[in-house]
Amino acid sequence: MGLKVCKFGGTSLADSAQFRKVRAILESDPERRFVVPSAPGKRTKDDPKITDLLYLCQTHVTQKVPFDEVFRLLAERYEQIACELGVKLDIRKPLAEVKKAIADGATADYVASRGEYLSGLILADFLGWPFIDAAEVIFFSRQGTLDLDRSLAALHARLGKTPQAVVPGFYGSTHDGKVKTFSRGGSDISGAIVAAGAKADVYENWTDVSGLLMADPRVVPGAKSIGKVTYRELRELAYMGATVLHDEAIFPVRRAAIPVNVRNTNAPDHSGTLILPEEHVRNDATGTITGIAGRKDFTVIALEKAMMNAEIGFGRKLLGVLESHGVSFEHCPSGIDTMSVVVADAAINGKLDAVLDDIRRECQPDDLDVYPQMALIATVGRGMAYIPGMAARVFGALAQAGVNIRMIDQGSSEINIIVGVQNSDFEKAMRAIYGAFVG
Repeated sequence: MGLKVCKFGGTSLADSAQFRKVRAILESDPERRFVVPSAPGKRTKDDPKITDLLYLCQTHVTQKVPFDEVFRLLAERYEQIACELGVKLDIRKPLAEVKKAIADGATADYVASRGEYLSGLILADFLGWPFIDAAEVIFFSRQGTLDLDRSLAALHARLGKTPQAVVPGFYGSTHDGKVKTFSRGGSDISGAIVAAGAKADVYENWTDVSGLLMADPRVVPGAKSIGKVTYRELRELAYMGATVLHDEAIFPVRRAAIPVNVRNTNAPDHSGTLILPEEHVRNDATGTITGIAGRKDFTVIALEKAMMNAEIGFGRKLLGVLESHGVSFEHCPSGIDTMSVVVADAAINGKLDAVLDDIRRECQPDDLDVYPQMALIATVGRGMAYIPGMAARVFGALAQAGVNIRMIDQGSSEINIIVGVQNSDFEKAMRAIYGAFVG
């Protein structure tokens, strides 16, 4: 499939055995030429995270508390990995440099970034590949936002001079050369940037699951994996609560129309999930769904007013009330004389009575009702478009399961159908829809 950039998450680099798996994966395909590592993840549920330990060291210094014991814990992790891998690198030297920088008052961003930095040094030595400091090729603007164009240009120039390289994730540098990190989980962003800068044909994101699942396995046990998903479908599923790669984390490769392959380091023979640009699967109407996702704890505010459709600016008035109270809305289904807004409970808590008072004053509805404790479930799939009976299958499955539908919303793209049900019916509804399409 051409040039591949591989990002490996923390669980993929948790110990020396995982490092060996990573090397085997990279060496099994000569097209896997550039790798973006995270900091070592947890070996067990009781393991402290390397990045958390680094933040704690920095906090100790700011509070003038000794941090030697905390630093010893993370240093031992790296020393054990390096020793068991038999690398030539003396990891104690960069560890000492990091410890001195922390003691000298290094910024929190610099300190936190050292997890990926040290992991990258070890992996580069273990592979025999060049190490490229991310601070030299990924840049942030004066405003603190990613300078994507400058980063892509620097990466393209630098990676074009080497057949392979290791570029640690999670950080870059500001306009004045200071290290700056992305938000937590930022190694996904780094991997996408490197893939775009290398003009990769595929961006492989290696983690501890075999791709994305069609539903939350805690709700639908044994949910199948998704073979292919488009960027648009991914965004719909992520927005509705699915634990997947978020659009914000992969926007550089989406902009460059580079496919993303989510793979499992512990099951490398599994093909995982391919995330594709829409043009790669255009007209793929098969009558199947891609996935189901949902979230609980919404409130629906429903208005009714005669001749609402003839009243110019009615929708603006209603949404203006929400805006004035700092409340964003999730959905806004409407009829000729009815209009509803769906808001998250977290956004409306403590404000509901005031919002309702203002709606009565501004909109003067004939009827105003509130439906709390609602859950939203999205059935997503490019294969749903233009296929008769898709909505009927969703609604029929819910009826057969005895679930009352409180709200229906379908986007103009026809790649998703959203239904509102009571919180108490959420799990039953998810399983019913999955069973209707997947079995």
